[in-house]
Amino acid sequence: MNKPLSDFQYYLKNERNYSEKTIISYTNDIEKFFKFIYQEDVELEEVDQIVIRNFLTDELNEGVSKRSCKRRLCALKHFYKFLLREQYVSTNPFLFVQSPKTDKKYPRVLYKDQIKEILELNKKRTDELAVRDQAILSTLYYAGLRASELVSLNVQSVSLNQRLVRVIGKGNKERIVPITEECKKDIDTYIKTLRKELLGRNKQRELLTVAKGNHVAQGSPLFLNDKGERLTTRGLEYILDMIEQKTGTFVGLHPHILRHSFATHLLENGADLRVIQELLGHESINTTQIYTHVTEEAMKEAYSFSHPRAHKKSEE
Repeated sequence: MNKPLSDFQYYLKNERNYSEKTIISYTNDIEKFFKFIYQEDVELEEVDQIVIRNFLTDELNEGVSKRSCKRRLCALKHFYKFLLREQYVSTNPFLFVQSPKTDKKYPRVLYKDQIKEILELNKKRTDELAVRDQAILSTLYYAGLRASELVSLNVQSVSLNQRLVRVIGKGNKERIVPITEECKKDIDTYIKTLRKELLGRNKQRELLTVAKGNHVAQGSPLFLNDKGERLTTRGLEYILDMIEQKTGTFVGLHPHILRHSFATHLLENGADLRVIQELLGHESINTTQIYTHVTEEAMKEAYSFSHPRAHKKSEE
């Protein structure tokens, strides 16, 4: 790996506190650009707007979506800004490059009745993991957490008496999110029952590790898998898939859908956009603004479905 890129990775991790996933994504996009300029026999310092345009044209011709091109351009703009700061280059050719226009893609959300049905049906499950899954569903929806934020929660992150959750979001930024009484009860039930049993399984394995002289100190994760280990994001997605199968509600459950539903339902109930921004941990209000469009689309759909004269022309 060349030095400018390795320095950029260090900068993203240690100065900007970017997640490992974001750093990998940026690296892949930049390496794709490196491959292109190598084939064109162009050095980093020699890149200009013509080279950039040719790169984007090649990407689109290869079937890369406009959305992916826009993401790569964002990574490269950030990279060249860093190169200019560190004096690897004397100019930033990406400074005035416009991103390709993409069709607006609004997040998919669930109706309130769908959320209510999922929670009610899951509560009727009788298998041993139902209590944990109920707490997961409640926390994802009532706190609007990202998948990575939920699996990173420790027991100490939750204050049940105050009904507050301390969340570490993107860039290691901390925020405090309130939860409902129902969510509090679901978490409390899980902690006092199943979590103890799951933790016991892990302690048995830990004793074997200690006996072999390989003891590793562990934290106190809130949500555990069936082996008593901290839940992973992939494991969380699997759990949501299993919830659908066990409850028979196939709505495409995903952490982001529950997070989007949380934000949209708050907005529909009159919550201020700035408050929702804080609850979601968005750095920019523009990111939160998309939920106003989601709400508008839902209103149009409800109007078309419910208004007595909405279908008048088709009926005539």
